[in-house]
Amino acid sequence: MPQVTYLAKLGELTLKGSNLKEFEKRLVNNAQLYLEAVPARVTLRAGRMYIEGPESSCPAIEFTLSHLIGITGWAKTIICEKTIDSMKQAVMKLALEAKEKGANTFKVDVRRAEKSFPYNSYEIATETAADVFDQQILKVDVHKPDVKICIEVREKCFVYSNANKGCRGLPVGVSGKGLLLLSGGFDSPVAGYRMCRRGMKVECVYFHAYPYTSAEAQKKVEDLAQVLSFYGVDTHINTIPFTAVQMRIKEKSPEEYSTLLLRFCMMKVANLLAARLGAQCLITGESLGQVASQTIENMQVTEAASEYPLVRPLIGLDKEEIISTAVEIGTHDISVLPYEDCCVLISPRHPVLRAQVDEVEKLYDSLEVDDLIQESYDKR
Repeated sequence: MPQVTYLAKLGELTLKGSNLKEFEKRLVNNAQLYLEAVPARVTLRAGRMYIEGPESSCPAIEFTLSHLIGITGWAKTIICEKTIDSMKQAVMKLALEAKEKGANTFKVDVRRAEKSFPYNSYEIATETAADVFDQQILKVDVHKPDVKICIEVREKCFVYSNANKGCRGLPVGVSGKGLLLLSGGFDSPVAGYRMCRRGMKVECVYFHAYPYTSAEAQKKVEDLAQVLSFYGVDTHINTIPFTAVQMRIKEKSPEEYSTLLLRFCMMKVANLLAARLGAQCLITGESLGQVASQTIENMQVTEAASEYPLVRPLIGLDKEEIISTAVEIGTHDISVLPYEDCCVLISPRHPVLRAQVDEVEKLYDSLEVDDLIQESYDKR
């Protein structure tokens, strides 16, 4: 069976000093995890990652490279001899394929990492583009070409066109582990994704209030966690039955404090779960001022219940920016489904906007809810 080779450009991790080898090893290991069921080989050399496998492995390799965090771009590549004639043939092949797809203009971009090669980058570009131009297959446009054909002269010669965008960031796993409070909205999946891009392994916790929230609502969140796992390598979801806690809040707390107390109780459970999972922080999808529970005063109350650093990667983003990322990563069409999460059970008409930590702690104590919180955690 014919073999194929994909080339990926490494991103931010190449700026690391003494940690570089650790980061590179993590990136390769993550790629291998994606491809564990595929007969593909992953190698890394001089700022490039290569994945080689049979033609049948292309879908799996392309899925991997589309979701692997730590690369800036990738492409299926032609490997040819380090001669101008071989490069010309490869460039011509890609130009003809682009022409068939409707391209009219092209540019050849060269990176000569192998400095002993007798032609410089400009000479390689002009020589290899000549036949395409002379035969009027495509016109040259160095500013906005329909197709950019790239040549990399290394230990071998790699030729490819129109590289795909990669997932920039640090390889998942180099920045510890965090526990994401995941709901069915737009915000929390994007928050988890952004932490994955900073190299953090993310686990999820979802609070379910059956029968007040439906099985469809739970399935929606599970689907969001599945999409997040495409980027987080092996993200898992932990479901907490929270009906009894919510009913206690509804029965015994002032209505305007109910949402804030719910979040306070969620943090208490998250503390227990984070300890079991070995997480080093809690992650939420809060954005400053977006809703009543996300004023700076109310966020201070939420943070007071956490025994771990509370990370809010969306804190300075508006809804449009968050939704744009949701579209990009594939969570938007799931989040938009009309299944409510557990907060719908106790949504006050006039929520408190600027609560104080001490008053909320007193209200929490009056709920006498610690046993219910432990029971909810134990039933996960």
